[in-house]
Amino acid sequence: GLESTILKVDNGKLRLLRPGGIGAEEIEAVAGAKLSRGASGIEAPGMLASHYAPGAAMRLNVGDVAEGEALLAFGRNRAEGWERAVALRNLSETGDLREAASNLFAAMQALDRVGASTIAVEPIPFEGLGEAINDRLARAAAPRDKLA
Repeated sequence: GLESTILKVDNGKLRLLRPGGIGAEEIEAVAGAKLSRGASGIEAPGMLASHYAPGAAMRLNVGDVAEGEALLAFGRNRAEGWERAVALRNLSETGDLREAASNLFAAMQALDRVGASTIAVEPIPFEGLGEAINDRLARAAAPRDKLA
């Protein structure tokens, strides 16, 4: 699953350093205030731009799967050309973001073991836990030498 949500208190205001298992909306509801976002440099574990990265390249928010790619799917609707994928793992057949979060790293590792040079990733909504899932996917897709 996803690691912890990391917050920082700055001058009495909450700042989201890394989205995680507790969604920003949930925190804002309890805190009664909007979270500011972003960090100035590496302020917490897991904040390198390239992190959680499989050996295969990652192509995010795909609408079309290329020949020979592995496919990290989400929900019931498949990207165009899904049948060309050398392997397919679905984070959640029903589109449940909690289930997707729980399956994320195991699915990426399983697809990486297939040996495809690229893992195509279907779009994940940016709501609730989707924010944390998309954060981890973006880090997995980032150039390996890039820092935050």
